[in-house]
Amino acid sequence: QWVYNILEKKAEADRIVHENPDPSNGFVLVPDLKWNQSQLDDLYLIALVHRREIKSLRDLTAEHLPLLRNILQEGKEAIAKRFSVPGSQLRIYLHYQPSYQHLHVHFTALGYDAPGSSVERAHLLADVIDNLAMDSTYYQKRALTFPLRVDEPLFKKFQEAGKV
Repeated sequence: QWVYNILEKKAEADRIVHENPDPSNGFVLVPDLKWNQSQLDDLYLIALVHRREIKSLRDLTAEHLPLLRNILQEGKEAIAKRFSVPGSQLRIYLHYQPSYQHLHVHFTALGYDAPGSSVERAHLLADVIDNLAMDSTYYQKRALTFPLRVDEPLFKKFQEAGKV
């Protein structure tokens, strides 16, 4: 619900760094709650897409390329303008599995070892765009490896199915 509150400007409207209001290809860029915004070493922002039907990387097809390209380009430009951090100094990625089921993209300082930015969980946005440009259904077909903690319900389901 907090994602929808941000998108509808019922919460955190004063924290919005950038917004593209287009309902199909737009998004809102806000500082992540983990970032105190007082230093750039641990810069961390989140782009939340306006489209509610896109839950995760698995839902993406070539149809979403304009949206993803907007996030990549406009996100980098907004961060450079507001924080003077060039796009070459950013890590821009999506999680799989995501921590919540609404498509969002992480923007972190390249030198910051953000939680979940490791290769097992993070998929670079530029790579996602390239993969979808080559094959529209890439993420519906591809096996995606991701870590699970033993206390997560999904881990228990894998255990019960004899997959762990």
